[in-house]
This record gives sequence, C-alpha cells and structure tokens, in this order.
Amino acid sequence: MNDATPGPDRPVIGTYHDIIIPAGPHLRRGIVDSILAGRYERNEIALGLACIKPGARILELGAGAGIVGAILARHCKPAAMVSVEANPRLIPHIRRLHEVNGLTDQINLRHCIVSSAPDAPKTVTFHLRKNFLGSALTADPDGLSEAVEVPVVPYARLTRNFAHDTIMMDIEGAELDFLRHAKLGHINTFVAEFHRRIFGREGIQECRHLLRRAGLVLDTDLTHADVHVFQRPQA
Repeated sequence: MNDATPGPDRPVIGTYHDIIIPAGPHLRRGIVDSILAGRYERNEIALGLACIKPGARILELGAGAGIVGAILARHCKPAAMVSVEANPRLIPHIRRLHEVNGLTDQINLRHCIVSSAPDAPKTVTFHLRKNFLGSALTADPDGLSEAVEVPVVPYARLTRNFAHDTIMMDIEGAELDFLRHAKLGHINTFVAEFHRRIFGREGIQECRHLLRRAGLVLDTDLTHADVHVFQRPQA
C-alpha cells in the first residue's frame, strides 16, 4: 500500500462520478450528504461534461474541494489542466484527492488568485470561513471570517505560460471583476456559476455582455439555473 492508497487510517466517503472522495474536515455533513445523493455541484458537473471536448486545455478557477476538476479530468480527457484555488486550507485535501485517483500528473494544482486587472497587486486578502464553500474575497458580515494573504497571478502571464481554450469558473462572486479585464479571444468554451446573490441581476447581465463582446455565445440549451455555458461559434 502506498501513501495514496485508501485504508483504515485514510477513510473515504465513497465515489462520485467514478472519483474516490477521501474524507476530511473540509467536507461537512451537509456536503457529504449531497455527494452521496448525487447533488453536489450537480449542474456544474453535468454542463462541464456535456460541453468540454476531449483534448481541451482547461483552466479551472476556483477548485473548491477539487471534486469537479477531478471529474472533468477523468471523463473529459483534457490534453492539459491547471486548477487554481485561493483557500490555503483546501490545497492539501485537493492534493490528496488527486493522489488517490491517480490524477496528480494530469492536473497542475496552484494556490493563488488569478486577476485580470492591469494593476493587480502581488497579494490580496482572502477571507476564510468555517464552511469552505463560503470563503471569498469579501469579509463575512458577522466578523467571524479569518483574513489571510494569498498570492496573485496576472491572467495575462498565466495565459502566456499555460495556453488554454476552456475555462471552468466558480470563484464566489469574483467572476464579474475577472471578466471586466480578461482578454478571452483564445477561449472556445466558458462555463461559470454566476452568483446572483452577490452582484444581482445587473451583474449577471454585465457578465453576459462581456462574454458576448469576447465573441462567445450563450448556449441556451445547456445553461441551467446560475451555471452558464458560453461557446465560440465554429467557422
């Protein structure tokens, strides 16, 4: 048994879309229940599997628990994949997930925030909450979140270093700020959860406008609830 093999001292929750899910303190009871019931990030997973083609080069912004990215890596057969997560507490759990499923060489995991702003700072303050799904760039209104500094990677530099044609995004309300400055002429498929509760209907409309301006078209057949799919028309 190697260090990555599940065992009595390395319990697992079960499998989800053929991905083994190791147990961990970041997966609270409600999340575990949603995984076992097949509800966890159901729309993101279904739409990603439906629209991402084999051989894609995927940039995942907001890895969360790493489950969505692992499922895409297993089933979409990308040529390459970079997965970015800002929450430092999640990085070892994501690495463990990749190890258990033999995905370490397929997914390049990075701890940082990707910013498209021309004047992006070297670090930004990120707010950790007890529920990892709620951790974000914005502080918790009740003052219970913990602030940490996270390194920033300019999107233009990342694009030069990692050519990609697909973006899978779930960054807890920072989508609009990213889209206001990002140059997306190289992107053919864009899947994102837009957080209506954070920037409202007008913010979602602006996101859509910015993506249309980049030459991407909303796929109304695939878009479901707050998860939007945009694709570049093929000549």
